[in-house]
Amino acid sequence: MNKLNTILLIDDDPATNFLHKLIIKKEDCTENIICIQSAKEALDYLKTRNEKGIYPHPEMIFLDINMPGMNGWEFLNEYEKNEKEQKAKIVVMLTTSLDPEDKKKADNIKEINRFISKPLTSEKLREVLKLNFPDIFRHF
Repeated sequence: MNKLNTILLIDDDPATNFLHKLIIKKEDCTENIICIQSAKEALDYLKTRNEKGIYPHPEMIFLDINMPGMNGWEFLNEYEKNEKEQKAKIVVMLTTSLDPEDKKKADNIKEINRFISKPLTSEKLREVLKLNFPDIFRHF
C-alpha cells in the first residue's frame, strides 16, 4: 500500500498529540508523524531545510486553533507567506471549537481544506485521506 511521507500534528496538548498519533499509526497511512506543540515551532520546522537542502514538506497538517503564544489563525497568516515547497498539500483544522464563526472563518481561508472537530478518529482520518488523496487511498 502506498503511504504519505509525512503528517504534521500541530497542537499544544501532548495527550491530544499522543491520541492522534495512535489513530494515524493504526491506519498505517504515513511513513512519518511529526508532533509539534507550538505554532511558532511548526513554522520554523517548515522553513528549515535538511542536509540535502530540501524542506520537510509534509503532505498533510492537522492544526489546532487554540494554542498559547501563536494560535492556529495566526499560524495560517504566517504560513500563507511560505513558498510552495514549504507547504503541505492539505491543512486540516482540527479543533474543539464549537463556534460557528470559526467554521465560517476556516471556509474562507484557502489554505484550510477541512474543518473537523476533535478528537481525530479513524473514520475522520479515512474520510480526509479518501477525499484528498484518492489515488493512494481509494480502498478506504
